[in-house]
Amino acid sequence: MRVNMLRLPSGHNSSQNSYKKAILLTLTLALTTLIILHYMYDNVSTHQNISSPLYRSKPSVSPDDTIRMKSMKGCNLFKGEWVPYPKGPYYTNESSCALEKTQNCLKFGRPDTEFLKWRWRPDECELPLFDAAEFLETVRGKSMAFVGDSLARNQVQSLGCLLSSVAQSVEKSYEDKPRSKRWFYSDYDFTLAHLSTTHLVEAKGVDATSDSPVELHLDEVDKAWSTQVHDFDCVIISGGHWFSRPLMYREENKVVGCSMCRRENITDLTRYYGFRKAFRAAFRNLLDSKNFKGTIILRTITPQEWHGRGNCGRTKPYTREELKLDWEVMMFYLVQVEEFLAAKLEGKKRGLVFQLMDVTEAMRPRADGHPNHFGQPPEMRSTTFSDCLHWCLPGPIDLWNELLLQIMKMKGDGRHWSI
Repeated sequence: MRVNMLRLPSGHNSSQNSYKKAILLTLTLALTTLIILHYMYDNVSTHQNISSPLYRSKPSVSPDDTIRMKSMKGCNLFKGEWVPYPKGPYYTNESSCALEKTQNCLKFGRPDTEFLKWRWRPDECELPLFDAAEFLETVRGKSMAFVGDSLARNQVQSLGCLLSSVAQSVEKSYEDKPRSKRWFYSDYDFTLAHLSTTHLVEAKGVDATSDSPVELHLDEVDKAWSTQVHDFDCVIISGGHWFSRPLMYREENKVVGCSMCRRENITDLTRYYGFRKAFRAAFRNLLDSKNFKGTIILRTITPQEWHGRGNCGRTKPYTREELKLDWEVMMFYLVQVEEFLAAKLEGKKRGLVFQLMDVTEAMRPRADGHPNHFGQPPEMRSTTFSDCLHWCLPGPIDLWNELLLQIMKMKGDGRHWSI
C-alpha cells in the first residue's frame, strides 16, 4: 500500500498536520464508505450481489465438494476463484477474428500457455460456458456499444473472437466518426460498436507519452460517444486508468483545480474528484436522454501491474494469500459503484435498467494474463514499454464476456435484459 499517495475520494486533499492522523482519517472514511455501500447493496440489489473486492468471505461451497448449486438464481457471479481448466481457451490467436497485435501474445513468442488454462468459478454456482449461438440469438435485431478506452476495445475484440465460431462480422467505419468502430452481423441483424473515449468527458491534450496535464471539462460529456450512444439498445460503460495521470479540471469553462499538476494558485484536487464527476456526467447523459430506452451496464475497473508498465512476467494467478490491497484501484472501484448505485436508483423511476459487471475481484489475481513484452516483435522490445494493463487474447479477459452473457439472460426482479 502506497500510503504516500493516500487522498480522500473526493474534494480537497487532507491537510492534517499529523501524518498518522491523516492516514487513520482516510482509512476510517474508506471503511465507513464500505459499510454504507454494504447496506446500500442490500437495499438496491435484489439478487445481483455486489461485493467489494476488499472483503473475501469463505466460499459457501468448498472447492472439494462434489455437489454444487445448479441454479444461477441468487448466485454472486463476481465472487469466486480461478481453478485449473486443462481444456484451455475458446479460440486461438489464429482464429478468424480481429486481434490487436499488441494483445496477440502468442504471435510474438510468449513461451508459456499455462495462463490460458484457468477458469473463473463462482463460490455459489457453476458459471456456464460461453455459448456464441445463444449470445447472438439473445441480441438478434439489437445493438450494443462499449463506451470506454483501450480496455473496452480489448473486451470488444475478445467478444468478436468468441462469436467467430458461429458468425463473422463486417466492419463499418465512418469518416466523420474516426473514434468509433462498428461491426455488423448480418445473419443476426446485430450491431456491435466501440465508442472510444479516454475520460468519458471532454479531454484536451491526451497523450500517452506525455506527463503534461490533460484538460478535462467535467461538465461536458465527450461528444465522440455521447452523440452516438442514444440509439443503442445496450451500453457498457467503463474507464479508469487515464485518471492516474496529471489532470487539469474545468467546470463551466473555468479552472476549478487539478490533480498531480503541482501548479501554484490552483486548488489541488484528487484524481477521484475528476473520476467521480466523469462517471456522474456519463450516467446523467443517459438518464436525461429522451431517446435512450436501453440497458446500461457498468464494467468496473481492473488492476494493473506496475502502473501499467514494467515487468509483469507471472505465469500463473496469484493465490489469495499473495494478493495485496491496491489502494488506488479500491478507491476508483468505490467511486464507480457509488455513482452506479445512485444512477440505478434514479433510472428505476424512468424504467431504465442498470446492471453491474463487477470484474475487479476476479481480475486481481490475473497478472499472468497481461501481454508484458510479448505485445510487440523482439526487435521493438528495447524501445517500448511492457504492457501490464491490457490482456492477452485469448486470455482471462474472455471471462468478461462470459459474465456479460449471463447478465443479459437474467430476468425478473429488475435484472431483465430489456432490449
